[in-house]
Amino acid sequence: MIENKSKYSQLIKGEAKRLGFLSCGISKAGFLEAEAPRLEKWLKNNSHGEMQYMENHFDKRLDPTKLVEGSRSVISLLLNYYPEETQKENTFKLSKYAYGTDYHFIIKDKLKSLLHFIQDEIGEVEGRAFVDSAPVLDKAWAAKSGLGWIGKHSNLLTQQVGSFYFIAELIIDLELEYDGITSDHCGTCTKCIDACPTNAITEPYVVDGSKCISYFTIELKENIPTDYKGQFEDWMFGCDICQDVCPWNKFSKPHNEPLFNPHPELLAMTKKDWEEITEDTFKKVFQKSAVKRTKFAGLTRNIKFIKD
Repeated sequence: MIENKSKYSQLIKGEAKRLGFLSCGISKAGFLEAEAPRLEKWLKNNSHGEMQYMENHFDKRLDPTKLVEGSRSVISLLLNYYPEETQKENTFKLSKYAYGTDYHFIIKDKLKSLLHFIQDEIGEVEGRAFVDSAPVLDKAWAAKSGLGWIGKHSNLLTQQVGSFYFIAELIIDLELEYDGITSDHCGTCTKCIDACPTNAITEPYVVDGSKCISYFTIELKENIPTDYKGQFEDWMFGCDICQDVCPWNKFSKPHNEPLFNPHPELLAMTKKDWEEITEDTFKKVFQKSAVKRTKFAGLTRNIKFIKD
């Protein structure tokens, strides 16, 4: 049986690689003991701001066996999104993950293919695919599966490739061979903490989500508090500052997923182009992008807040 677990794990990892995933790690489904007090404290401190959904399904968030009936294994997967080309200097910026087609669709398709492969090759296996749209602590599972460590900016970090990747999970009812965790390699570095313009990283490894530029420009539906005027450093959708300054990201290599390539007009847009953006241009440039989440009104609100 142990031989089978090992064989199945290798099969799954091989197929994940073939599907274009950067890496794949597997851990035993169960209660995330170390995460429980951290999550509780984070919520108590109101670090989630208006993101009320973070309060929901507390038990399921910490234990996938309560989320997926009969689950035995959490398969964590990373998909690179680091772009070959970035926006020009001196323009309003968007987070690199939002350059191309919305990752939810791309990754969901790959996860479904992986699940079908498991069912075809191994037999009756049930499971569910997750791409940050359900109560799953994806970074915690990826770290538990040995795919990296959670850095001081609270993102998953990997020595070979940095942190510009999406994390997704397949939670299945099959027992597999499990990976061990990796060690923390942040050392004494505080570059991410020092660089955050809104002081959202309140202490190493703790981010107050309600102070993060990504939160203000994507999640917050009301007006952005005026106290933060002049602190956004031209970020109009999301923010990559803590990742851009991280020394491990000098190892980032461009992705090879054509659907993540930006709309041709996007990279050339100047501040003036963004200030004059029409709803038609917005629809054309962001037709299938995650930027649609903030809607035209949200993006123009953000631009106005930065430039006024």
